[in-house]
Amino acid sequence: QVQVVESGGGLVQPGGSLRLSCTASGRTFSNIAMGWFRQAPDKEREFVAAINWRGGNTYYADSVKGRFTISRDNAKTTVYLQMNSLKPADTAVYYCAASNIGSYYTEGYKYPYWGQGTQVTVSS
Repeated sequence: QVQVVESGGGLVQPGGSLRLSCTASGRTFSNIAMGWFRQAPDKEREFVAAINWRGGNTYYADSVKGRFTISRDNAKTTVYLQMNSLKPADTAVYYCAASNIGSYYTEGYKYPYWGQGTQVTVSS
């Protein structure tokens, strides 16, 4: 079992930045891949970014590539999502998900552990 807790959401103006954090506990964090997903009102949940167990491989949705960066600190059992050049279209609840293997997925249903989500609102 893995417990996942996100933090760092909030209100930011277009063009601004936020950093989300996700702390996982209950399993050897350094052995598992992590992902970020988001869900906007009246839309389906979508993949944002993922990182493998060591942090050497990352993958991004086209919509955030070049603006968002996923990283992890295994010593702190934390994964981060640095979000720059934010747009109103980035407004959503952002969820952190933990895998049970070292390789990441882009499909949400393949992640067994999820946090409660943190709201990100991009608005002037």
